Amino acid sequence: MLTKKYQLKPSLINQKLSVLKIIIFSSLLIGLLFAFLLDLALGSVDIPINEVVKILLGQESEKATWVNIILKFRLPKALTATLAGAALGVSGLQMQTLFKNPLAGPFVLGISSGASLGVALVVLTASVTTPTLLADLGIISDFGLVIAASLGAASVLGVMLVISRRVQDTMTLLILGLLFGYATSAIVSILLQFSSKERIQSYIMWTFGSFAGVTWRQLVVLIPVIVLSLLGAVLQSKSLNALLLGESYARSLGLTVQKTRFSIITSASILAGAITAFCGPIAFLGVAIPHLCRSLFNTSDHRMLIPSVIIMGAILALIADLLSQLWVSQMVLPLNAVTALIGTPVVTWVILRRNSRNSFPS
Repeated sequence: MLTKKYQLKPSLINQKLSVLKIIIFSSLLIGLLFAFLLDLALGSVDIPINEVVKILLGQESEKATWVNIILKFRLPKALTATLAGAALGVSGLQMQTLFKNPLAGPFVLGISSGASLGVALVVLTASVTTPTLLADLGIISDFGLVIAASLGAASVLGVMLVISRRVQDTMTLLILGLLFGYATSAIVSILLQFSSKERIQSYIMWTFGSFAGVTWRQLVVLIPVIVLSLLGAVLQSKSLNALLLGESYARSLGLTVQKTRFSIITSASILAGAITAFCGPIAFLGVAIPHLCRSLFNTSDHRMLIPSVIIMGAILALIADLLSQLWVSQMVLPLNAVTALIGTPVVTWVILRRNSRNSFPS
């Protein structure tokens, strides 16, 4: 009887852990809904949440101006923040698994810098050769920005992947990523010297990061690109789990490692590149979010991590957007400043924790 009783304990523990994860996941979903509504309600003009819900449901509101504020300005911004947080979080998770590096992320490894270079080549070069080209192309120009940013991100990520096979030391890899970031920044600086003042000002404002500049027309491009890439990342869950245990183990499971690497690079580059194209190079979210989810769910299973990173990333991006508006009255802070304040404690915690534990993932 004692043997049977003790045999039941592991299964009971697993059941309790599963219930706990379901509760945490459900809480994140509720938190996402609440953060989304708050982002719509708060700003230079505060709107009651019940009025926000009425407007979203298509019902009449007390004030017509509130309808315009929500539908024309705040709803596109909130949707952009949701997509950006999810995309950057998943991109960071993919790179951390691919490089087996807990500090890997779109910004740290120079991926965002590569995407910035792609955008700069399109925008700043167009200002020299054909100043009205992007304005005339309309939605095609938006696809062009996504493609340019994704190619720039993929180029840097591909180089870093090749280097990572030769360099095993984590800090060396991070230093090289920073060097690539400096190199791409140098090229952008040269391009700035030959651009018009208006383009230079627009580009500098773009580098601060913002969710507010994305229009409904641009969301027509951004939403399908991000959603399809996130679905692709979800389908990569088993492959990412296999890579965690090493390439030899992955091959023993019948996984083609080179094809898997290419698909992960493509997915991560599109996710980081598309967001960078429209919102600017947003720092720290891609590094911080995967670690928060690993600690929260106490798992390295990507079948659980990817959905949780999507939700947690969206929540943190919405919170960052709220803080950028509410900290200073009648003024919007640069988004990168806010995300740095959120992400720095998390990255610091990862570094300190890594000093006491050498294994990855945590």
